[in-house]
Amino acid sequence: MFLDETKIFLTSGSGGDGIVHFRREKYVPRGGPDGGNGGKGGDVILVVDPRLNTLSNFRRKRHYHAGDASSGGGNNKTGRSGEDLEILVPPGTLVRDATSGALLGDLVDHDQRLVVCHGGRAGKGNACYATSRNQTPHMAEKGEPGEEKTLLLELRLIADVGIVGVPNAGKSTLLAAVTNAKPKIAEYPFTTLQPNLGVADLDELTSLILADIPGLIEGAHKGTGLGFAFLRHIERTRVLIHVIDGSSENPIADFSQVNAEMALFSSSIAQKPQIVAINKLDLPDVEDRLSALTEMISERGYESFPISAMAHRGLRELLWSAHERLSQLEPQPIVEDTLPVYGFEDETIPFEISREPDGAWRVSGEEVERAAAMTYWEFDEAIARFQQLLVHLGVEDALREAGITSGETVRVSDYELEWLT
Repeated sequence: MFLDETKIFLTSGSGGDGIVHFRREKYVPRGGPDGGNGGKGGDVILVVDPRLNTLSNFRRKRHYHAGDASSGGGNNKTGRSGEDLEILVPPGTLVRDATSGALLGDLVDHDQRLVVCHGGRAGKGNACYATSRNQTPHMAEKGEPGEEKTLLLELRLIADVGIVGVPNAGKSTLLAAVTNAKPKIAEYPFTTLQPNLGVADLDELTSLILADIPGLIEGAHKGTGLGFAFLRHIERTRVLIHVIDGSSENPIADFSQVNAEMALFSSSIAQKPQIVAINKLDLPDVEDRLSALTEMISERGYESFPISAMAHRGLRELLWSAHERLSQLEPQPIVEDTLPVYGFEDETIPFEISREPDGAWRVSGEEVERAAAMTYWEFDEAIARFQQLLVHLGVEDALREAGITSGETVRVSDYELEWLT
């Protein structure tokens, strides 16, 4: 099964907790704090594997979790870090944040790596908080929770040459004739339901990677037929071989229709070099009208080659011409005509204050909620440190401006605090 879009759910590993611990060795009456730090949580990493050409591995498994870290120990022992989780993806994978739509990465190179969820930071043990004024700190820090993200993966096949044309023009037959690919071939339209890749060897040192794009019909840029799902794969190619059925009722109309659909989908596709292959030369009717077709295509500014994919006629000339066009081009990045741009324009608001139905105040925000999760609420010193953070972030002033009164409840994540003036 071919899959070129999928949604996956990721969670990085949580950091290990730091601990409160003191040396208890015989004859060391004031040994001091020796609580160790926790380990770092495991990252979630996407890694390009050139052996893959589909996202179908994600069809059955969509939830992934990196390894959690372990807590620290006495004698300043650091906890074990969580294991990183590497997820293999095919070359040509675009990675987006499903919530914001931001483009996180474009994975195209062999063994390229992208950390999409960072593991939680390690919590500090009480040995880290010892000072000359506080030599026995009764506080530590819990490990930072792991990140949770929902990602959209979109595959755009990477090929030197894209083979396009209307359904049943002979694209799959051409790919099968010049490569070892074995696409499904039949006498009815829409035989090809997924893109196919193949490698054509021109000589011992020269090869081309070709992609057979499923048939495009009128309205493909709006989703009609199969076009909308697979037009994106053409953007990765640098040269197009446009196969027209020389035996169809109006080959030039078919040719113009496909070009129009590609241009409506993306302006960058319309600018790609095209070579026209007039297919089915083995049929007598096509040979009779070949001169007229060649002239009409030439008038539109395109070079054409008469071929018979079935009889293997004219194929080497076609491929060498495509290679010549390819060698004249510089690699070009994808032009994101219809996709969101990188990042965000506005700065993230650090926190928000709202009123809940029962009258309690709710403080929400990534930084303040993370700090609450990393606080040891059973230690007074840790609670005092959390209150200092609320002052530093401006939460305390904001609550006063909102009209909070003594004795009211303030909720941060799953924790409840009482406001005292």
